[in-house]
Amino acid sequence: MQVVTGRDPHRREVVHFAVLCRAVTLVLQALFNLLIPDHPADAFSPPRLSESGLCDWLVELLLGGLSRWDAEHFLFIAEHGYVYEHNCAFFPLFPLSLRAAAGRVLWPLQGFLCFRSRLLLSAVLLNTIFSVLASVILYELGCVVLRCRKQAFLSAILFCITPANVFMAAAYSESMFALLAFGAMWQLEKRRLWTSTLLFSLASGVRSNGVINAGFLVYAQTKHFASQLQRGTGVALLLTFGQLPTLAVSAILMCTSICLPFALFQFYAYFWFCSGNAGSKYVVPRPLLQLAVDMRYHLAFLNGAKPSWCSWDYPMVYAYIQDVYWNVGFLRYYEAKQIPNFLLAAPTIMLGSWAAWCYVASNPWHCLTLGLARRETGRATAEFSAKPPLGFCSPGVFVYIVHSTALLIFGTFCMHIQVLTRFLGSSSPVLYWFSAHLLHTHEPLLQNRDASTSRAIPHLDEPSLGKPFLAWNRNENPVLRLLKNWRQSTVLTQWILGYALSYWLLGLALHCNFFPWT
Repeated sequence: MQVVTGRDPHRREVVHFAVLCRAVTLVLQALFNLLIPDHPADAFSPPRLSESGLCDWLVELLLGGLSRWDAEHFLFIAEHGYVYEHNCAFFPLFPLSLRAAAGRVLWPLQGFLCFRSRLLLSAVLLNTIFSVLASVILYELGCVVLRCRKQAFLSAILFCITPANVFMAAAYSESMFALLAFGAMWQLEKRRLWTSTLLFSLASGVRSNGVINAGFLVYAQTKHFASQLQRGTGVALLLTFGQLPTLAVSAILMCTSICLPFALFQFYAYFWFCSGNAGSKYVVPRPLLQLAVDMRYHLAFLNGAKPSWCSWDYPMVYAYIQDVYWNVGFLRYYEAKQIPNFLLAAPTIMLGSWAAWCYVASNPWHCLTLGLARRETGRATAEFSAKPPLGFCSPGVFVYIVHSTALLIFGTFCMHIQVLTRFLGSSSPVLYWFSAHLLHTHEPLLQNRDASTSRAIPHLDEPSLGKPFLAWNRNENPVLRLLKNWRQSTVLTQWILGYALSYWLLGLALHCNFFPWT
């Protein structure tokens, strides 16, 4: 995927701002980690088996805040593999990437850093690259789907200050997943179906919710067939029906490819934990054995008893772990003691729900027909003018609204609610598109103004990407501009930017010191 050229100043600004945000994140997490004592949390904390030196101490001092909570699982898996049963809640592609980077790219540092320190350094470097590339690809995706360069640019800038920022920098898989998911969506919009399938498949090897992305390919094939069907007449119509088996087979193959990493990982876990031949050949270091005894962790068939899920008709370790270890299920998190976590997730729930409502209210007929019916070209309708709308309310956003709403509903009722911020923020572009839409529509500081009259004039949101903005300088960052004029900005602008920045700072201060966060 070619994402970086020197011709587009907005793309360059996105790259520069993304790199700046990553640098600020690293500095702030180190500062917070030094100033704030760690909270004694009940988190996974395996013993360190390798000897540490002065350089290892320095890496831990500067980057240790990025190895908290679930990050410890990813680093442990990258170093030791899937030793404990509950490690299988974390999919393998990200830990494998860390291991490859630490063992190959950072191999020259092995004389100075132990393997665990190189893994942590690899996580920071990879996630910096992943998050910067994800912001650029989100910009490219926005240009294609929104057909409004302003909103595409603004949404990419907002992604750089996402409320889930700490998880984009820490040793978590969110940055990698966002890069692959956004990249696959972008390639699908350009009708590169098999490239999109490959990227979606890789995303399924990073996070379990990647399998739902198969819906994008099914919808793309269905929409293509419906479009051909409505345009065809006579012989052309018969030829279109003749293509139906081919389209159906290709859709099945694409969906199978996307679900394959999930299925293979479940098979691997079954072979590893339910087969005595697999587990007995692995020599577990004594400190890890002792941790299993102390914490009652289940090892790979070392105690002679198979886990209960091994006898299921469809043995899925992931479903078992979510049920038994994390207590994930419908309405299980709806307890009075979880009210603070619901409050943490409230802005995401409100923004995601508002986005869905706004889109449906603007395009009722388009939503009712699932975006499959052609617009009438002979006359304008109440819903569409003679020219399709641009920006967030454009027809192409429909499938993304469906995807984000499905994730929002599932996350709200079936998951640990505080995870919803990073869950939705790394899986869907809708939150960033809708926030950009609100700022673009309701913030006077971002309105186009005629330099000679200082009066507001209509937005020029044409699909052409070659015309400059009237209000924004080619290299001007709209978010920085709004921050410089904070007092003159609207309450809505202050709420959107305040939400992103406060969660960024609070996330760094709390998460990096083992305090509960999203």
